[in-house]
Amino acid sequence: MMRGIRGAITVSADHPDEILKETKKLVLEMAKENDVEPDQVASVVISTTTDISSAFPAKAVRTIDNWTYVPVMCTHEMDVHGSMPLCIRVMMHANTEKSQQEINHIYMNEAVKLRPDLIKDSKVDI
Repeated sequence: MMRGIRGAITVSADHPDEILKETKKLVLEMAKENDVEPDQVASVVISTTTDISSAFPAKAVRTIDNWTYVPVMCTHEMDVHGSMPLCIRVMMHANTEKSQQEINHIYMNEAVKLRPDLIKDSKVDI
């Protein structure tokens, strides 16, 4: 079964090093918390708010060991007035035996505010 695994993280500024570091941190945590290996990942779609433009977050994923051939694509999120700034969102499509309810969606930094209903206490990083 293929499942979608959601994740989001914020950065403090539109700085390439921070964008790459935080994206890598988020993707690794998403994979770890869902027992997903790179060969199980069909694709990863990453969106950023329009105030992030100094680096492609997909570059971070390609630098992770054994993730070189995972298809990754970046896009910008809708620019909705009042939405959370400096936010990177990830949708990972992975083959897993887990049910929808067993999937651990990961929200870090200020992004924990996006889906408090999905946050599990052990994964909160404020």
